Amino acid sequence: MVSASPSKEDQSIGKWTEGDPARRAKWWYSTFHTVTAMIGAGVLSLPYAMAYLGWGPGITVLVLSWCMTLNTMWQMIELHECVPGTRFDRYIDLGRHAFGPKLGPWIVLPQQLIVQVGCDIVYMVTGGKSLKKFMEMTCASCTPIRQSYWILIFGGIHFFLSQLPNFNSVAGVSLAAAVMSLGYSTIAWAGSLAHGQIDNVSYAYKNTSAADYMFRVFNALGEISFAFAGHAVVLEIQATIPSTTEKPSKIPMWKGALGAYFINAICYFPVALIGYWAFGQDVDDNVLMELKRPAWLIASANLMVVVHVIGSYQVYAMPVFDMLERMMMKRFSFPPGLALRLVTRSTYVAFTLFVGVTFPFFGDLLGFFGGFGFAPTSYFLPCVMWLIIKKPKRFSTKWFINWACIFVGVFIMMASTIGGFRNIVTDASSYRFYT
Repeated sequence: MVSASPSKEDQSIGKWTEGDPARRAKWWYSTFHTVTAMIGAGVLSLPYAMAYLGWGPGITVLVLSWCMTLNTMWQMIELHECVPGTRFDRYIDLGRHAFGPKLGPWIVLPQQLIVQVGCDIVYMVTGGKSLKKFMEMTCASCTPIRQSYWILIFGGIHFFLSQLPNFNSVAGVSLAAAVMSLGYSTIAWAGSLAHGQIDNVSYAYKNTSAADYMFRVFNALGEISFAFAGHAVVLEIQATIPSTTEKPSKIPMWKGALGAYFINAICYFPVALIGYWAFGQDVDDNVLMELKRPAWLIASANLMVVVHVIGSYQVYAMPVFDMLERMMMKRFSFPPGLALRLVTRSTYVAFTLFVGVTFPFFGDLLGFFGGFGFAPTSYFLPCVMWLIIKKPKRFSTKWFINWACIFVGVFIMMASTIGGFRNIVTDASSYRFYT
């Protein structure tokens, strides 16, 4: 519950960001912001992850991840106002409360930044590749353009969109992105179903060395964990919802989160299972790339991906923009305003664009960032903070659930980080840069 005192609310609003308008978001805002943050590039790689895990382990990991991350989402929402009169509007604020003012930022901030920056890098790659595919399908006679140039074109859009001031200002972009995610996910599984099984489809494990296969399995775990994002910005999303003693923000936020997870389920499971059923072990790391007909529909799906990752990029970038601008004002006495936004935000967009153009390994990037950043923020850090703040009774059901999530999450983090990094190194050794 929160204090009814206006000064408390005013202080918390000011703490969110300088000059931000009053919290006025409705519950459905949290649904499409969470959908935009969660359902992105990762959904198209799920059949590829299934190809390394197989039917049984693949379905088990998918279902387990869905249940675990829904539980940790609920925990984050509950912890947003776990102290009366205070709202933890950022992951780092909750981290300071749980781990202490000195240790908290060192535990939480690196993980959150890895998620946000990692997502934006992957979205640069996804947006560029999908834009290239769209143009190739709609203009077969056009002169082919390098993939690097398409990523640059996609990145150029964000130099303009990044100047939008805050979360409320990107609500329209986020809503369009959420609708697009449902659209291209449906096209991906429906197109795979209409395509049917390829000739001599095989669900056997890929024929490769034992060591290589192990690392690819580790990477597949990271790809699945990448698909269950959103926790890194859930507190920032909840911060836009008004809260009173009678109706705390956790009520509409949880309602929105349930809506987001329902949409998540009807997108993820059909894509993963039907995509793997149709193409087996030969599926591409982006299942849309396997589909050719009808050309207009597949081209539309790729355009939907472009629109979606435009919105997703901004949802993940907004908290980073806020942090960078506060740092510039505090450490370098940089005055707030247009000049500050131009410098900090353009620099950030340029950085993510450079990394995306240099290392466009879609599947490997998903695995690496999924393990290194998403597994902690989505799978086990909320559980650790819940144990510290709520202190459930030892050996109770909640105590066991949280410790189980911690052990599973730590394993996924370690395995997929190693697998993703190794695969990036392996694939980079035979890759011609800036092609």
